Amino acid sequence: MSSESTEVWTGWYRDRNGAEAIVITVDGRQVSARIRGVEYTGASFAALRAADAAGVADVAEKSGETLTGCVLEWDLPLPVVVDGAAQQATLSCLLTLGERADLSLTLHYGGTAYESGIAGGDFEEALDRVRRQLPEGAVFGRRLLQTA
Repeated sequence: MSSESTEVWTGWYRDRNGAEAIVITVDGRQVSARIRGVEYTGASFAALRAADAAGVADVAEKSGETLTGCVLEWDLPLPVVVDGAAQQATLSCLLTLGERADLSLTLHYGGTAYESGIAGGDFEEALDRVRRQLPEGAVFGRRLLQTA
């Protein structure tokens, strides 16, 4: 994914107060999500912090606050290419943010689920764990996050 493209993924936010649908936006350099009226942004999923928003009471109170004590869950299409042909696959993502960030990815492809296991909060590391399990010659059809 180039730094000029933006992807939008829908998912769920859950904490002790309940659950709500969210939209996650990734522009190649930054991840963001609006949760209960507060915009959270960061260089990675594990680094989401409340954005500065002077004059908005609820957001101003949370400005700079790290997103924690919750679970984010979303699915996204991630084609797998084998012998030059792209095949549909879905990447299911589960991120638990607490004292530490725990990320688990599962790629549903060809009737099989390829799992990353718990990979801390590093999306690229978790994705690489999944990639290494794919059949020989299979590659992801696109990049999801661009690293600096």
